[in-house]
Amino acid sequence: MDGGLGRNAVPQNSSDKSKVLDVKPLRTLLPVFPEASEGPPFVCVPPHGPFPSGFTPFFPFSGSLGSQSTPDLNRNDFNSTAVPLRSFRAEPPASNVSPMGSHKHKSAGSSSVKKKAKRSKDSEFELVARRNFNPGISLSDRDDGNRELVENVLLRFDALRRKLSQMEDAKELHSGIIRRADLKAGNMMLSKGVRTNAKKRIGAAPGVEIGDIFFFRMELCLVGLHSQSMAGIDYMVMKGDLEGERVALSIVSSGGYDDDAEDPDVLVYTGQGGNASKDKEASDQRLVRGNLALERSLHRADEVRVIRGLKDAVHQTSKVYVYDGLYKIQESWMEKGKSGCNMFKYKLVRVPGQTGAFATWKSIQKWKEGPSSRVGLILPDLTSGAESTPVSLVNEVDDEKGPAYFTYFPTVKYPKSFKLVQPFSGCGCRDACQPGNSNCSCIQKNGGDFPYTANGVLVCRKPMIYECGPSCPCFRNCKNRVLQAGIKLHLEVFKTRDRGWGLRSWDPIRAGTFICEYAGEVIDKVEARQDGGDGENNDYIFNTNRLYESFKWNYEAELVGEESSDITEDFNIPSPLIIGAKNCGNVARFMNHRCSPNVFWQPIMYEQNNEAFLHIAFFAKRHIPPMTELTYDYGIPQSDGTDGDNVANGRKKCLCGLPKCRGYFY
Repeated sequence: MDGGLGRNAVPQNSSDKSKVLDVKPLRTLLPVFPEASEGPPFVCVPPHGPFPSGFTPFFPFSGSLGSQSTPDLNRNDFNSTAVPLRSFRAEPPASNVSPMGSHKHKSAGSSSVKKKAKRSKDSEFELVARRNFNPGISLSDRDDGNRELVENVLLRFDALRRKLSQMEDAKELHSGIIRRADLKAGNMMLSKGVRTNAKKRIGAAPGVEIGDIFFFRMELCLVGLHSQSMAGIDYMVMKGDLEGERVALSIVSSGGYDDDAEDPDVLVYTGQGGNASKDKEASDQRLVRGNLALERSLHRADEVRVIRGLKDAVHQTSKVYVYDGLYKIQESWMEKGKSGCNMFKYKLVRVPGQTGAFATWKSIQKWKEGPSSRVGLILPDLTSGAESTPVSLVNEVDDEKGPAYFTYFPTVKYPKSFKLVQPFSGCGCRDACQPGNSNCSCIQKNGGDFPYTANGVLVCRKPMIYECGPSCPCFRNCKNRVLQAGIKLHLEVFKTRDRGWGLRSWDPIRAGTFICEYAGEVIDKVEARQDGGDGENNDYIFNTNRLYESFKWNYEAELVGEESSDITEDFNIPSPLIIGAKNCGNVARFMNHRCSPNVFWQPIMYEQNNEAFLHIAFFAKRHIPPMTELTYDYGIPQSDGTDGDNVANGRKKCLCGLPKCRGYFY
């Protein structure tokens, strides 16, 4: 049947379907027989008649019949045209009326079946993807983790979350619905076995270090630090206990209750339950579930993992969770809360001898309120106002008053620009470039995807990223101008014990966050050789032509049901770029080498007056806690056979101390 679904189609001459919308399920209906005064007598006839005078057949038996014999229900050619009630829809609104006055709408039955087919196809594809996907984590590693495994799981989660955020940002332009990419990514990871420390335990979670930070509750679940995505108390039932005794494993203190959380070594934690909501009033807390588990752990003197939730200094609407180590419950009591209801209180004291975590956050809070309180402070702002956010200069090691003199300059200086082979113009966006806008030329140059999420986090490494330039008419605060917006973190240049000066941040840094660009003077190869063998004897040199150890940072296509992608993360730079920062540069010149760094570089290009300008931007490879040194891989010089001695002379001993340290750097 043209335009229909054959046996399941609704006849064109059927009655108005909107009239059956209020029909109740058959199980709720009782037979009602009219009184003689209310109508004709009740008549029971076969579905196909014959009908007495005054009665007419009804759908679906109203069609013409070739025979009035009872149909054989065992035959395969039974052709009932009945459709499910859920396929009936009301008439479309008047706005859908065509100029000729007829309604434009698709067959309800056709739409329903198409949706069913799509859901069936999606489910089948997901099942195939799940069956074929190899998480790369053994069953034993899934139960018991280590540091490398924890970092791997977190890296893979955030890569997937960023990709889902990018996809949702593009849809948001049209739908107006904001979705939780973190929950979706976490559920996908859990369902496909990409997790570790799944076995619940009392005490530390293997591979999770004190001071580690997390930006999403799902991250705590994936690494086994706290398995409850919403509840603040995680507990387990002790094996072999006939009474099913519950003991507490971890708690999250993030402001949902009236906790006393200012002391870095003592936490007064409020039990769970009793809070008021839209559906119920505040009530007394009960000694059940998590509250009972905390009480049992008090008497058992068990250690409890404590995670503190704090406001993110960079993204004010978000929270960051800090693992503060192991605590012991010292006492418990009940008191009246602000709501007037009884609440359980638990005093937890930090186990001595652990490295500082929350205490570091409290110190940074004081420094931001008054920089002069920072011990070892030399200069409150090394940049003298060149950056919108001040960069502190600190020495707590010796009496040196600062690095050798240099001119601070926030970006790269070009003696001559790179001429484009095919000059391109900027985008035509009049306000701000929007994800999902296929007409934006800057998005087109980026392969059709917006390179950053809504909060400015890099989604994927690419051969080249194209930002909107000064020639683009879009707003200066366009989200495709991350590099040009400059440094947003409160950075600190500090004296290390054995590696000269280094760089770190007072703020927590989310994976994919822009840190800074490598500023300095662009020099050609001839000048570099005059400066000391291709610039390799210059301690402040950046060369894109070096060999860098490859690593995977982008999302796994198989996790989202896509076929395995061969998209490269290798850079595509039109011409080698050498930047010298000895005499002129910014904070990037202080970043030290590390064989397993927490920062990587990404080439970014934008145009001005039909000229392309290449920049080197640094982004966080993973979540970086405050006061952690920022490092990147310096790479290894390529030898063409003529610079062998110079390359050998430029080799320095690496002091990163990692198990996989290659022993040297350049």
